Amino acid sequence: MGRTGSCAVPTAIAVTSADMALPPQDERTLPAVVLRDVDTRPLGQVLADLQMLIEQYGHVIVVCSQATPTAVRRRLHTLRSLLESDRIALFRPDLPPLGIAVLARQLRQLASCDLTPGVLASAGRLLVHYLHAGALLGSVARLDRVPVNLKQHAKSWMPGSQFAVLAHPQPQLVRLGPDTALDGPEFGTWMLVAKGQLQSDWVTGTLAPSWKVQGLREAPLPAESPGWWGTGRLIEFCTYLPDLSVLYQLVTSVRRTTCHWCGIDVIGDRCVFCSATPPGQENPHRPRPENRAAVG
Repeated sequence: MGRTGSCAVPTAIAVTSADMALPPQDERTLPAVVLRDVDTRPLGQVLADLQMLIEQYGHVIVVCSQATPTAVRRRLHTLRSLLESDRIALFRPDLPPLGIAVLARQLRQLASCDLTPGVLASAGRLLVHYLHAGALLGSVARLDRVPVNLKQHAKSWMPGSQFAVLAHPQPQLVRLGPDTALDGPEFGTWMLVAKGQLQSDWVTGTLAPSWKVQGLREAPLPAESPGWWGTGRLIEFCTYLPDLSVLYQLVTSVRRTTCHWCGIDVIGDRCVFCSATPPGQENPHRPRPENRAAVG
């Protein structure tokens, strides 16, 4: 299969808080690098730490949520700009926080394989398509990540109302009832569940069996989840492919290209490290790669 051949120095997979570093899925899952207090520690100190990571690992892929505090995101862009490095990839897929944590763990699994840094970083965009991420919510009054109509918004204020929400891959929101169903994956998956301040067994007792999940695990609710979903009264869930051999086969089955700007191998149409797109696909309104260090 080829996956047993690993790089001498695996690419580092970094997250912005410890609760986004899930326990290993298997014995080959590499530890996550936790970038602690990026926005509160002195800039020089964080800069030195990141420089050390680059020297140790060669390349660093930072996976963070759209709900990651603005101060943290700005600091990450500043650090990348100051280092003038195309060896740092800032990856912020449009997933809820638990989905981000699951994706980061999948990249940690793949980091043990013989994948080059550019292919590994590009793999995140591919694997996003195999995740189903959602939540059971006690209120959708402040939910702005998934479309909520006026009727659903009004019902959100009724005592005891709960809503089943799918954020990815296709937004779906229904008020919980006896026949409530969400569109699930059409392939075998495991499910990870993180419980907030909501009491219900619907996710584990009804949704998981209806989606025919092959394994069920629980994790602490990420600190960013209440902000992403607009409420702390929630139970977040995400289904995923757990097996490293399947992940590896998916990634290696995609055609690889060489980034015309920085020269690394990638999959897809844009380099995650330098942000360059293939010749002829450049947007004339976007800065060229050499000016994009702060864009990521």
